[in-house]
Amino acid sequence: MIKSELVQRIADRNPHLYLRDVEKIVNAILDQITAALARGDRVELRGFGAFSVKHREARVGRNPRTGAHVAVDEKVVPFFKTGKEMRERLNEGYHN
Repeated sequence: MIKSELVQRIADRNPHLYLRDVEKIVNAILDQITAALARGDRVELRGFGAFSVKHREARVGRNPRTGAHVAVDEKVVPFFKTGKEMRERLNEGYHN
């Protein structure tokens, strides 16, 4: 699902809201999550999961095409850990 599909589904379930307003709300939520992560904060949505950032040290990588060694700078990457409720819902049909 892409963002425009999410906006459309929310609008379809809430006919009293204009599509443009739903889009503004979705964008505002995503902007706030992004801003919090940029500050180094953790964002927890109970039952859904938690967004955080992880620091990756600089390292020497390898170009898969040529095999040459390349320097990879240190960076901060987003990380998402699913919540217990989401994991349970996703695994409902996969019990052995």
